[in-house]
Amino acid sequence: MSFLTVKNINKSFGDTVVLRGIDFTLEKGEVVSIIGSSGSGKTTLLRCLNFLEIADEGEITVGDEVIFKAEKGLLFSDKELREKRSRFGLVFQSFHLFPQYTAFENLMLAPTLRLDERAKKEKMPVAEKRAELDRIRDEAKKLLAQVGLAEKADFYPCQLSGGQQQRVAIARALMLSPDILCFDEPTSALDPELTGEVLRVIKSLKNSERTMIIVTHEMEFARNVSDHVIFMADGVIEEEGTPEEVFGNPKSEKTKAFLSPKDA
Repeated sequence: MSFLTVKNINKSFGDTVVLRGIDFTLEKGEVVSIIGSSGSGKTTLLRCLNFLEIADEGEITVGDEVIFKAEKGLLFSDKELREKRSRFGLVFQSFHLFPQYTAFENLMLAPTLRLDERAKKEKMPVAEKRAELDRIRDEAKKLLAQVGLAEKADFYPCQLSGGQQQRVAIARALMLSPDILCFDEPTSALDPELTGEVLRVIKSLKNSERTMIIVTHEMEFARNVSDHVIFMADGVIEEEGTPEEVFGNPKSEKTKAFLSPKDA
């Protein structure tokens, strides 16, 4: 059974149809890159997977649990949305760090709030809560070190470069141990010289336990890091396959046109 199954996802905004019957699967530990021109539906698909938008039709399954099945008039409570979103970690284009908090505090915020909620619900003993908070602190320090920013823990976002802020955002997304880590054009807001450091960090995250979906315009990176590539055009999956198939021998004329060298 696939780790992630996406079936017939459709999404419209008013009269504008953005997604038209999206289907794909992903195995645990796989990395899929989603490529395509602006307006093809890539980001909307990612937002539907993360429940920042609610699809009009379709079904999403993680593991053996159906976490979304569209129904007429479907509404979720804030608690239900938090639970569903926790399955997916999302790294945005523009970092979205809290400017009033240091890098370390940005990592600590969400898991600490989750711990407070759980401690209240379960009437957790003070010593047990303190031990869990120590574990969260240790994990934050470890992840900052993993993205090469251990020495920047006490820096505020305004004191960090764009590449450093994006690496903090990646570490923050990992703090809640999501089933699937998603990236929405993670280098699009960066100067070219900062892009490489972020891509190197993303590539270093690839292992048999971490499943990732990457919306990217970095074709060489997608070719090198992906197990599977999806090319979207006009709200549909126009073509998909291994990097060798999509980049090396594309079948669709739209894929060929998208990948062909542009005139200078």
